[in-house]
This record gives sequence, structure tokens and C-alpha cells, in this order.
Amino acid sequence: MAKLFLASMLNNVRDLLPEFAGDLHGKSVAYIPTASNVERGHHAMVRTESKLLANYLGMQVNVLDVAVASATEIAAGLQAADVIYISGGNTFYLLQELKRTGADRLIIREVNAGKLYLGESAGAAITAPDIEYISLMDSTKKAPNLHDFHALNLVDFYALPHYLSFPFKRKSQRVFAKYSSRLPLKTISNHGVVMVNDDVVTITEK
Repeated sequence: MAKLFLASMLNNVRDLLPEFAGDLHGKSVAYIPTASNVERGHHAMVRTESKLLANYLGMQVNVLDVAVASATEIAAGLQAADVIYISGGNTFYLLQELKRTGADRLIIREVNAGKLYLGESAGAAITAPDIEYISLMDSTKKAPNLHDFHALNLVDFYALPHYLSFPFKRKSQRVFAKYSSRLPLKTISNHGVVMVNDDVVTITEK
């Protein structure tokens, strides 16, 4: 039974999370900030998001950057966590590192076994069957060793984060114009969330 909470900006919809997932206080979370490694402000983002998880949600945070962690650390961190949270950044670099380390297969196994998945921006897009559609928003050049765009395939739709929202208003419009007739897109504004509870998908705007 898969449970996924997919947002553009987790902080904007954090009030909806306890109602969807239950009390998370004291739960452990494997926080994967890898997508932001190739973006400006990486360290500040990690600090901010760690505080959100720890101070607001009361979770025990284990930062697990799959780009630098060992295979043993990745496997142990994902297995031990109650929740997996993948945050934003470059979706293609994120997929490259997940595939390179085998973390993609481990995440798929854990989520399909019922572990709660939180995906923000790139972490939401990566749940799709394929991420080629997001190339109009993210640069593929930041993932030179990524040879195919097949992603986690945790859902049967394609999350489009930051839809009509800063700073991706025009880029998200271009993605929608090109792919909406070909793919089952689910748009997520900066104040929106897609909640997946097994076969039930709910889209909420705050």
C-alpha cells in the first residue's frame, strides 16, 4: 500500500501532512537532499528543510545524500527510516545518482512496502514513470552520466511542480502545453499537494 505526499514546496503545505500521514512526532526520516547538490544555496536549503522536519514536524532527521553515502549507508538509512523524503533541485542529477548507487531500487521497494514517501519538487517529479517531460524545466546537462530517463515509477501520472508559480511560471506553462495531450500530468502549484493513498489520488490547493 503506497502512501505518497507530493508537493512543490513542502513548507507551504506542511499543515496537511499530519492529517494525511498521522502523527509524525518522533518518527525517523531519511532526508535525501541530493537534487540540490548542483544548485545554488544547497547548504542553506538543507539547513532550512532539516529544521522544518525536526522543529515543526518533530521528526528525527537523518540526512542521506546518496551522491556521497556508501552503499551500506544508503541501504541501512532507507531501511531504518519510517519516512523517506526527497527534496528539490535538479531532477536529472537526482535520477543519475539514485541509479548510480542503486538507491532507486531500494526506495521503490520501501515505498511499495508501505513506507511513507514525501516528495518535494524534483522529489515529486522523480516518482513518475519517466522524467523526460521535465527537461523543459531542469537542465539535463547536470547529469552527464544519465543514459535513460526511466524514473521511480511509483505512480502512473507525471507530477508537474511549481505550475504557474514562481520561479517556473513560464517553464511550467511550456511543459503543460507540450505534454498535457500526451501524458497524464498532475499540476502542483507552490501551494498545492498531490496525496496518494494506494489507488486513491487527491489533489489539494491551500
